[in-house]
Amino acid sequence: MITPVHIAITGTHSTGKTVLMRRAEMELRAAGLRVARVHGLGKRAAAIGLPKMQRHTVISTEWVIAAGIADELAHTTDSDVVLTDRAPIDALAYYTAALEFRGEASDPTTTERLEQLVASQSPRYELLLATELDPAEPVIATHDYDPRYRHLVDRHIHDWLFKTSSTHQLVANTDDSRDQAIALIKSRVASYENAATYNELQV
Repeated sequence: MITPVHIAITGTHSTGKTVLMRRAEMELRAAGLRVARVHGLGKRAAAIGLPKMQRHTVISTEWVIAAGIADELAHTTDSDVVLTDRAPIDALAYYTAALEFRGEASDPTTTERLEQLVASQSPRYELLLATELDPAEPVIATHDYDPRYRHLVDRHIHDWLFKTSSTHQLVANTDDSRDQAIALIKSRVASYENAATYNELQV
């Protein structure tokens, strides 16, 4: 393949994003593809002292978006597929949800700038998956997440997806929906592989 296929996922915490991306990585690697997975941005941000979750700020949001973009670009020469666990729109939604959680007003100019930064990356993704929150599904036991903030993030993510007219595939909290998502990932990767092979033969 000439350039890697970029696939990303978005959704509030504890909705199965990482598990789904790990499964996709495993199955694509089993098919002989070189796969890179961009993940752990929130932990890395916290490790350098930036706030996260309901304490998100403009700086932490910009850092997460920029770090994700840098990681994706770093894998353009050594991967067939780049899987991004948390698309840039995630960081924007976590920020605006944090403002609502704290009862703070957003600055339209700042929000518009962040939205433009996110929008500049959207064309990169050949497929964007969006998980749906299942209120009956608890958060991971080792995570101390505020349930109200978790719901706010879910609403903000889907509001931003609608507002930005982002083409995406919903993934529900069911085995069938997750299986369909994996099948769609594999199908999308195969279609781009075939297109790249055809283009190479025409040169």
